[in-house]
Amino acid sequence: MIDDDLVRAVEATLFAAESPLTAEQIAQHLGGASVAAALETLVQHYAGRGIELVTRGGHWHFQTAPDLAHLLRREREEPRRLSRAAIEVMAIVAYHEPVSRAEIEAIRGVQTARGTLDVLMEAGWVRIAGRREAPGRPTIYATTPAFLAHFGLASRRDLPGIDELRAAGMLDPIDAAYAALTGEQSDE
Repeated sequence: MIDDDLVRAVEATLFAAESPLTAEQIAQHLGGASVAAALETLVQHYAGRGIELVTRGGHWHFQTAPDLAHLLRREREEPRRLSRAAIEVMAIVAYHEPVSRAEIEAIRGVQTARGTLDVLMEAGWVRIAGRREAPGRPTIYATTPAFLAHFGLASRRDLPGIDELRAAGMLDPIDAAYAALTGEQSDE
């Protein structure tokens, strides 16, 4: 008959462990007690339950029962927080592709940080589309199918046009700023 307190102590030790433990590490943690029988008792106790006690390479740990693992798989979508510059660059690539960094900077009117295009490529929304046949052969960028899927577009033709953007009120601040800059009155 095995001591119930020892079984409980082994169970607690394994449950609280940061990583799998060998029987020797468990025994050392519990003051040198022989833990082999306690481990076997726990294996039998957890057999057929939602979690199991298993040994892999001589290291003991609890794991989810293989037939229930599908219940614990979750696909979490990490929200991407893009900077204003990254959003501007994304829009320029989407509407003007294929486009080079110099063209992006000319449209934006400011220099584009090196990391901005890298962030968009890591997100899978922008790809290198080749090199332009021009002096220096600059790299050109284009959108990816992942960009279209993320924004629910069948193709780039589904991007909103200027009239749709204006109707949605997305160009009002731009129109007002342009009118103030040029001294013209806006259409409103």
